[in-house]
Amino acid sequence: MKRHIAHFALLVQDYDEAIEFYTKKLNFTLVQDTVLSETKRWVLIAPSSSAETHILLARVSNEEQISQVGYQSGGRVFLFLYTDNFQRDYQRLLEHKVTVVREPVEETWGTVAVFADLYGNLWDLMEPK
Repeated sequence: MKRHIAHFALLVQDYDEAIEFYTKKLNFTLVQDTVLSETKRWVLIAPSSSAETHILLARVSNEEQISQVGYQSGGRVFLFLYTDNFQRDYQRLLEHKVTVVREPVEETWGTVAVFADLYGNLWDLMEPK
């Protein structure tokens, strides 16, 4: 197996609301949802079922973690979602009332817009030329 990032954790307030947002509004795939204890689950999502890297939805468990929900990157764009059809995916954001922080811009390398997830984490939606 080659080296790659398999998962990264994204802090969330609630597993079910996060699953709902990512699968219904962003059309992500729920890869795994396994109960580990009364308070902990192993929840993996991905932009598609063939993605190598998954997002682990990590429910916060203390005050320090709660203060970081939506602010894991200090307010900078944190996640970069590449698409093969910018217009389709951007329209989906609008239809599902996802907060668009920066409108689409044509750059020399492609098209980009910035949106916020349900907790305020900033994402680039990008389609390279």
